[in-house]
Amino acid sequence: MCGIVGIVRRGGRAVDRAVLQSMCDAIRHRGPDEEGAYVGGAAGVAMRRLAIIDLASGQQPMHSDDGARHIVYNGETYNYKELRKELAKLGHSFHTDCDTEVILRAYEQYGADCPKYLRGMFAFAIWDEREEELFLARDRVGKKPLLYALTPDGLVFGSEFTALLKHPDVSRDVDREALHYYLTFMCVPAPLTAYRQIRKLEPGHTLRYSPRTNEVKIERYWQLDFSKKIKADEREAGERAVELLREAVRVRLMSEVPLGAFLSGGIDSSAVVALMSEESSAPVKTFSIGFDEQDFSELHHARRVAEHVGAEHHEFVVRPDALEVLPTIVEHYGEPYADSSAIPTYYVSRETRRHVTVALNGDGGDECFAGYERYAAMKLAGAYRRIPGVVREGLIRHAAELIPASEARRSRARDLKRFVRAASLPHVERYVRWISVFDDEAKAALYTDEFARETRGREAASFVAPWFASANGSGIVDAVLLADTMTYLPNDLLVKVDIASMAVSLEARSPFLDHHVMEFAASLPESLKLRGLTTKYLLKRVLKRLVPEENLARRKMGFGVPIGYWLRGRLEPFLRETLLSEKHLRRGLFKPEAVRRMIELHARGERDYATRLWTLLMLELWFGRFID
Repeated sequence: MCGIVGIVRRGGRAVDRAVLQSMCDAIRHRGPDEEGAYVGGAAGVAMRRLAIIDLASGQQPMHSDDGARHIVYNGETYNYKELRKELAKLGHSFHTDCDTEVILRAYEQYGADCPKYLRGMFAFAIWDEREEELFLARDRVGKKPLLYALTPDGLVFGSEFTALLKHPDVSRDVDREALHYYLTFMCVPAPLTAYRQIRKLEPGHTLRYSPRTNEVKIERYWQLDFSKKIKADEREAGERAVELLREAVRVRLMSEVPLGAFLSGGIDSSAVVALMSEESSAPVKTFSIGFDEQDFSELHHARRVAEHVGAEHHEFVVRPDALEVLPTIVEHYGEPYADSSAIPTYYVSRETRRHVTVALNGDGGDECFAGYERYAAMKLAGAYRRIPGVVREGLIRHAAELIPASEARRSRARDLKRFVRAASLPHVERYVRWISVFDDEAKAALYTDEFARETRGREAASFVAPWFASANGSGIVDAVLLADTMTYLPNDLLVKVDIASMAVSLEARSPFLDHHVMEFAASLPESLKLRGLTTKYLLKRVLKRLVPEENLARRKMGFGVPIGYWLRGRLEPFLRETLLSEKHLRRGLFKPEAVRRMIELHARGERDYATRLWTLLMLELWFGRFID
């Protein structure tokens, strides 16, 4: 596990070693064990290493035998031993027992198709001196980040924004259109970033760059296919699901350093821990985090699972100091990011790192097996739309709007309000309304006339509509699963975990995001993923012998912090000072009276604007750190 950076210059101009070193130093936290660099005239690549396997001989960059190709690599390839044997039969020789060398040999054998042969999480770069070409690749679902920027002088790439921004030719000019989408999704959707010049290489893509022509060629090499459904009964499908998940867990136990697991007590992390315990000869080390606010603490659920499997369990009760941790969060994410669960993810990663270097987690279970309540809501909306419009929009919606606002973590009243506001809309617009922080109506009230003109016609739905159209599934549930997998998962959840864990030099592994598990889940009929209003139907059935019944039956809780209370309590002065400052108000994005009104209504408890205010706060803190 590492962080990588690189520079390729046009016209044969030499790379500035000091700039490359500065970029590499900026991501030291991603790899505190070692560093390495190669500079060959017009190209330079460098890395920081967190040593996990082949500790003795896995140093990077690695080079081809003829010295013409040079690789830096971030990630883990779980099938590298099998792939190594296949490549050896084809005449390739090896000098290490490291997956990095296997990827380099795979590139020599298969060229740009080499990522198709890899099973794992990765972002890597190969500078090919013979072809005078840079090759970049990112894993199928986007576990590992990869950013790049075209400059007048060539191309710059790296694992994090702080690295690219060390390069003197990379501009900090703000992409205001990207901020418009950030206010919908609470993160900037790929390939955009908050910086006009920097772009994200999307998951499942490769990039080739030629300094001779200054051309960038980007290609997709993988995408989930929901059109090919298996013919299997419930028992057979369940057995196959457990078999694939067990094998995905097994290969992720590969490590030469201490290993454990995050355990929230939810279905997905509980399943991973249960399977780890069956595959391990020693008790699994598990790590859970809790809070004083009981609505936000799952410790008792996690403890139940740990006792059930005989884990060596560690619990941490934290009293998050947002003012203390926010500068760290803003610094590491590098662009506006407003998913407040980044805070507990950072805390649990920090505490876990005191004990182990690698932690498995349950990420991806919801997107594979339909775990979010919005899947049931999207399906239920079909029946709701058959109710006469005058009843829906008149009687039902009016009655729902009269229900008092609630800040409870699991508020059915708030869920009902959201449902009736969106259920009558077409599929894509309904989905976007449900996941939006600021919908079109809220933006109209917030934006200045200038910002509204700049973003007119820029529809957030454009990022998800193509996935609804290409789902090729049997219904709306598959379409939403694909949209989540291609947008919400890589743009929000995986960014959160990668940045939070790597900030403390912890490697996070996700068995549910093994592409064999994902492809199998996509092949399941919708009825095995969502049965009536029961989410994760098949998974809950097959996990009964592995996980306590109470953990399977409870409502999904999520992973968050009580920002609503904070913004009305100890964070309120900081919120006012930041969002009502002259600096913030003169940026020309938002109407001062609209911002002030949200703060006042939230402070008085008349409206719950916690998520919207947090989104604005994180945006302004990013401006203060990276732009001002």
